[in-house]
Amino acid sequence: MPDSAGIQIRTLSTTREFEEAVRLQRQIWGFDELEILPVRFFVVASGVGGQTFGAFEGERMVGFLLAIPGLKPGGKLYLHSHMTGVLEEYRNRGVGRMLKLRQREDALARGFDLVEWTFDPLELKNAWFNLERLGAVVRRYVLNQYGTTTSHLHAGLPTDRCVAEWWIRSPRVEAIVSGRPLARPPVEATVEVPADIARIKREDPKQARAIQQRVSERFLELLGAGLTVIGFERTPAAGVYLLSRYNPE
Repeated sequence: MPDSAGIQIRTLSTTREFEEAVRLQRQIWGFDELEILPVRFFVVASGVGGQTFGAFEGERMVGFLLAIPGLKPGGKLYLHSHMTGVLEEYRNRGVGRMLKLRQREDALARGFDLVEWTFDPLELKNAWFNLERLGAVVRRYVLNQYGTTTSHLHAGLPTDRCVAEWWIRSPRVEAIVSGRPLARPPVEATVEVPADIARIKREDPKQARAIQQRVSERFLELLGAGLTVIGFERTPAAGVYLLSRYNPE
C-alpha cells in the first residue's frame, strides 16, 4: 500500500497558501504564465462554495485540489473538480487519493452527490486511478476541451478528454473506496491505448496524434451508442478501457 504517512490534508484559506498552490501548479504542469490559474481564482473558489485543499508534509505543501460548484441544465448542482496535482517525488504514495477522499467527505457533508472532472485518456495511470481506485465512470467525451496548451504534460496534442463522473453516494463508489469486492456489469466493448504511449508522445508526436485520433473516434462511437466506461485493465501491451450498459445515477 502506498506510504502516505506524515501527510495531512488541510483546507487552504490564506493568501500565502493560495500563492503556494499557484507555485505548485507552475511546477507540476509547466504552463506559460497566460494559462496559470491565479491566486484570485483560488480566493473566489473558496468564497463561493468551492473546495481548496492542500496536502502537507509538515509545513511543506506537496499537492493541492481545486474545485468549483457547477449547475447542470435542469438545475442539478454538482462540483467540478478542476485541478488535482501532486509533486512528482510524492506520487505513488497515495497523496492524490487522500485529496480526493477529503473532497468526497466534504462534498457528502454539504449534500452533493456528484463530482466531475476531465482526464486525458492517454494518461493511463490517471485512468486506473479514476476508474479503479475512486470508482468514477465516463459517459461523455470532449474533443480539444482546453485547446492546445503550453504544458509539457500535454505534449502539444489537442486536449481530448474523458469526463469523469464520481457519483459519491453510489454503491459502486462506496464499495471501491472501502476496498470491498465489486461485481462488474458485463463488458460489451473496449478501447485500447498502447502501454508505451508516454514514450510515443515524447519520441514520435505524429504517431501519438494518430493514436489519439483513433482512441477519440472509438470513444465517441461507443459512448454515442449509450455505453459507459466502468473499468480499466492494464496488460503488458495496453491500457484497456471497459465499457458496459450501466447507469450510475
